Amino acid sequence: MTTSEYLLNAAFVLLVLRQARERELDRRSVIVPLVLMFFVGAQYLRKLPTAGNDLVLIVLLAAVGLTFGVLGGFATHVRAGGNGVALARVGWIAGGLLVLGIGARMAFAFAVGHGFEPAVRSFSLVHQIGAAAWPVALVLMALLEVGARIAIVQIRGRRLVSA
Repeated sequence: MTTSEYLLNAAFVLLVLRQARERELDRRSVIVPLVLMFFVGAQYLRKLPTAGNDLVLIVLLAAVGLTFGVLGGFATHVRAGGNGVALARVGWIAGGLLVLGIGARMAFAFAVGHGFEPAVRSFSLVHQIGAAAWPVALVLMALLEVGARIAIVQIRGRRLVSA
């Protein structure tokens, strides 16, 4: 991983820590993560690899990200505020899922850069996975995790204040 990729992951962790405080579910709570998601997507998702079992890996890791995001969205504490606006706070479970996803991707990238690369290459050859599929799968995992959590929390918040 490059220094900028470590910094980007650190920004994601700080975003999670910032959400440990209760905050209003307003436009900013959607726009900031979405801008970050589009920036990351534009950097890494230029071409969808389809050779061999690339799509299987991509769909599998995307499903893991989606699962973490949905679980995190339902594990986030949401309540109606006094002024008719929903309030949300990431608790231990939701925060743990977010950090688990980020940590797993960082650990994988670190391991590949520090001696685990031959094992990944061997696995990829045996399972017909191209090198270009790994970054796409890992980035989609992250984007779906964040996007699903945002969507679930926003829907829960809107339902709460409109009831």
